[in-house]
Amino acid sequence: MERSSLGVVLGISAAAMFGASAPLAKELVGEVRPQLLAGLLYGGAAVALSAVLALRRSPNEARLRRADVPKLAGVTVAGGVLAPVLLLIGLERVSGVAGSLLLNLEAVLTLGLALAFFGEHLDRRAAAGAGAVVAAAAVLGLSGGESQVDVLGIVCIAAACLCWAVDNNLTQQLSGRDPFAIVRVKAAVAATVNLLLAVGLGAPMPAVGALVGAVVLGGAAYGLSVVLDAYALRWVGAAREAAFFGTAPVFGVATAVLVLGETITPAEGLAIAVMSLGIYLLVTERHVHRHAHLPLEHDHRHRHDDGHHDHVHDEPVLEHAHVHAHAARSHAHRHVSDVHHRHPHESD
Repeated sequence: MERSSLGVVLGISAAAMFGASAPLAKELVGEVRPQLLAGLLYGGAAVALSAVLALRRSPNEARLRRADVPKLAGVTVAGGVLAPVLLLIGLERVSGVAGSLLLNLEAVLTLGLALAFFGEHLDRRAAAGAGAVVAAAAVLGLSGGESQVDVLGIVCIAAACLCWAVDNNLTQQLSGRDPFAIVRVKAAVAATVNLLLAVGLGAPMPAVGALVGAVVLGGAAYGLSVVLDAYALRWVGAAREAAFFGTAPVFGVATAVLVLGETITPAEGLAIAVMSLGIYLLVTERHVHRHAHLPLEHDHRHRHDDGHHDHVHDEPVLEHAHVHAHAARSHAHRHVSDVHHRHPHESD
């Protein structure tokens, strides 16, 4: 399976885990204060990832470096400290279905930042898909019924999505490093900050059942899910990863209906249909043209059969990581805005 296709699979798998967590976290919000719950969720992620790192064999991944600290700090603060608290506050004020569908905004905002500030590109087909996602969010805002509408709740969830959009784009910039190491640092710092703040604000400790549930949910939704998402960011770029991760609300809605007993109104059904069309357009985009690569030296995990890594080793090697140089070249093939493809485009 080529890397871009694997990125699709991993991105949607990450979305399924995270999307299902929103209505489940809503159930825990009633028993645990948002700041404390955010700390417990990331604490579960940190524990799970530390266990994986302790048990796995050498991954041949590039190590984090001192130069990565500013971006890693941005990832941790935006995505690990601010976003989960804003989301959980928002989930207190809207229904599980509405909260799940509002998470579509993360995809749109990630796309916007990737295109405006991080050198990524989408053609007209992909842009139409993003527009469909925006339209789905607008349909949701006009819906009633089971979708409890609260302005502050919507603003908090939208702000959380913006923080995660910043997180996604910065993580993509770091995606050549070991994703497990990146997410463990983020989770450990986020857990420590949120737990200390929660204790300082006098948040009571929850019952054992809620405590265990938060830790287990965090291990899956804020640990493994985010690692899979980091791999998707590496192989398809932040803009396209946002499209794949945009399927998260579908899994959230399914969980809200099956677990919480909520119902879907006709307007919400229309929102799901429009969003699904947008995701389809984005996923089926085919981007091929002749493009030039400038000389580049960097460090990331790679193999020697992808058309970009043709340097020589004394002995045969499998996938591995080391500092290597790319010579200038020009060629045509299907590609996305990964670490090797941040070139300018004429209007599509």
